[in-house]
Amino acid sequence: MNLRRVVVTGIGTINPLGNNTAEYFENLEKGVSGAATITLFDASKFKTQFACEVKGFDPNQHFDRKEARKYDRFTQFALVAAKEAVQDAGLADGENNTVDSVDKDRVGVVWASGIGGIGTFFDEVVYYAKGDGTPKYNPFFIPKMIADIAAGHISMKYGFRGPNYCTVSACSSSNHAFIDALNLIRWGKADVIVSGGSEAAINPAGIGGFNAMQALSTRNDDPATASRPYDTGRDGFVMGEGAGALVLEEYEHAKARGAKIYAEVVGGGMSADAYHLTAPDPEGAGAVLAMREALKDAGITAQEIDYINTHGTSTPAGDLPEMKGIVSVLGDHVYDVNISSTKSMTGHLLGGAAAIEALACVMAIDKGIVPPTINVSERDPQIDPKINLTLGKAQRREINCALSNTFGFGGHNSTVIFKKVR
Repeated sequence: MNLRRVVVTGIGTINPLGNNTAEYFENLEKGVSGAATITLFDASKFKTQFACEVKGFDPNQHFDRKEARKYDRFTQFALVAAKEAVQDAGLADGENNTVDSVDKDRVGVVWASGIGGIGTFFDEVVYYAKGDGTPKYNPFFIPKMIADIAAGHISMKYGFRGPNYCTVSACSSSNHAFIDALNLIRWGKADVIVSGGSEAAINPAGIGGFNAMQALSTRNDDPATASRPYDTGRDGFVMGEGAGALVLEEYEHAKARGAKIYAEVVGGGMSADAYHLTAPDPEGAGAVLAMREALKDAGITAQEIDYINTHGTSTPAGDLPEMKGIVSVLGDHVYDVNISSTKSMTGHLLGGAAAIEALACVMAIDKGIVPPTINVSERDPQIDPKINLTLGKAQRREINCALSNTFGFGGHNSTVIFKKVR
C-alpha cells in the first residue's frame, strides 16, 4: 500500500510553562520548573500540596462568560491550544473563521484525554451531596464531563466535519491520538487532522486519588525540585495540567497551500505490558515493543534517532524500566543520542502529556535545541553514566529524528517518531 506522507503544519499549547508555544519552548530551554503550591483549591490537608498549574489563565479572556460555563477546564485548554495550532497552520484567521480553500469535510479532529471533566464531576457530586437528596444537577453536567467533548467542541468551533473522536488510554492517550491521526491521513480518510490532548485534574479528586495510590511526590518543602526523573531521591510524579495541539497534514496538501512544515510524522508504535494494573514491566518489555514497532512503521533504524523525549515521570518504579528498554532498542547507539524528560519541568499532564512532549520534539527538531532534564542532584547509579540525560542545561545539536514515549496505567505503551523534512 502506498501510504501518504504526513507533516506537522501547526502547533499550539497552554501548559505550566507557557500559554503559547513560544513561551513554552523558551522556558523549556531555560530549564524552568512549573511546580508551585496549589492555588486552585485549598490543599493544606492533602499529602501533596503542590502541582504544575497553568499560570495566569482566565477563561473569560478566551470565551464569553456564558460560553465558558459550558466547558470543563480540560475543554477550555483544548480550545485554546487548538486555536493557536489552527491559526498557525493558516487554517483559520484571528477571528476563528476558517479559510475557504480548505475542504472542511476532509479536516478531522482526534483529541485525547485520560480523565476528561473530572473537575466538573467532582463539583456536581459534591453539590448534590451537600443538599437534601433532591437532584439539582446542571444540565451541562454530562456534556462538560465526557472525555470526547473537547474533540466535539473543536470541530464545532471551526466546522471541521472529518473524522472526529477521542482516544482514552491513560497517560498514553495523546500519542494514540497522533498515531490514529497519522494513519487516517496516510490511508486517505482525511487531508488534515487537528490532534492533541488536554487534562485538568488539579482538584481534590485528582490530587486525593493519586495520593491514595502513593503516586505523587510529597516534597512539599521544595515543589520546584520535586519532579526529578533519574534522581535517587525521586518519590513520585508531579501533577500538571494543560493542552498541546498539532495540525497533521498530508504532505502534498500542505505544499499546495504553502504551509510552513515543522517536521514529518513518520511512525507510531503501540503495545501492552500485560503485566500489572499500574506498574510497568520491570524489564521494559512493553516499551521495547512499542519503540521497535514505531521504528518499523517509520522505516528507519534505531541508529537514526538523535533525541528521545522519555515518559520519565519521576517515579521509583517507572523510570528504570523505560531506560532499560531504550538501551535494549538502541544498543551502543544509546551513547550518541540525547535523552531528556521534560516532565521534570512541566509535571505530568496525564492524558495530555504526550501532546506537549510531542510538541517539544517538533520544536527541538525545528530549532536544533534539546530541552534538559532538571532537578537531578544525585543520578541513579543503575543508569549507565555514559548515557546523556541532558542534565540541567539545554544542548544544541542537529536533530533529524526525535522519538517520544508515553506509557499509561493499564500497561498502555505508545511511541511516536518525528523527522526533519528535507
